[in-house]
Amino acid sequence: MTATIIDGKEFAARVRGQVGEHVTRLKSDHGITPGLAVVLVGEDPASQVYVRSKGKMTVEVGMKSVERRMDADTSEADLLAVIEELNNDPEIHGILCQLPLPDHLNEDLIINSISPAKDVDGFHISNVGLLGTGQKSMVPCTPLGCLMMLRDHHGSISGMDAVVIGRSNIVGKPMAQLLLNDSATVTIAHSRTKDLAEVVRRADIVVAAVGRPEMVPGDWIKEGATVIDVGINRLDAPEKGLKEDGTVKTKLVGDVHFESCAARAGAITPVPGGVGPMTIACLLANTVTACCRANGLAEPEGLTA
Repeated sequence: MTATIIDGKEFAARVRGQVGEHVTRLKSDHGITPGLAVVLVGEDPASQVYVRSKGKMTVEVGMKSVERRMDADTSEADLLAVIEELNNDPEIHGILCQLPLPDHLNEDLIINSISPAKDVDGFHISNVGLLGTGQKSMVPCTPLGCLMMLRDHHGSISGMDAVVIGRSNIVGKPMAQLLLNDSATVTIAHSRTKDLAEVVRRADIVVAAVGRPEMVPGDWIKEGATVIDVGINRLDAPEKGLKEDGTVKTKLVGDVHFESCAARAGAITPVPGGVGPMTIACLLANTVTACCRANGLAEPEGLTA
């Protein structure tokens, strides 16, 4: 069997197109422009790249983009004051604080200082609780993107057997809850799961979010299963030669061994180009959803859980 490739890059472009259409309607029909604020503390290079990308795509879909950059030694009090200012700004509908934060800052405290209604990352304890009890919430972007791709591929996942490998608060746990809410039968597996290979082999849907490069081999995958690979890992690739500085070039791989899993799966997401592009697309979708809720307007169809 040769798996269908679920093209996250193409799907994310479609989602951004839908977001752009909703933004245009909000502007023309209601005079409202959704606003997204990103707070970046410190000089982490990867975080700076992510923030630039988020800002660029926010503007491309017609939304207001605000960036608040703060020094790495910013005090907790100063950061909380900035977040409170954004909480009280009626033109800002979504707020995220780029993680990781410098070590001297309490991430839980900072995340939970964001207004739950503006928490477009879906990390606030109130949104975690709402999602866990099946109520309307802001949903973490990466699991939401995975759910969108699964719905698009299968139509309905009701009654399907799903295994989520990984139990993080950011992906694993909310992913399992979203699958449950769509009436799948869900197992959360992790490093201490007994007979992990056998647990995975029974799954119609496998979501790998464990953070270990190519951990899942093809012989763990049931014939025809759908594999969603959330992992983004960098490995040395000596076959690609050396960089100008003499170090070995690297390659990105997921948490599943792509070639062997694709030989058995019915559908699979690649790395790169699978789940990754959906994360920012869903951040934009969440901002539009938050804007609609704040103004008592109907939520955009197809862009929420």
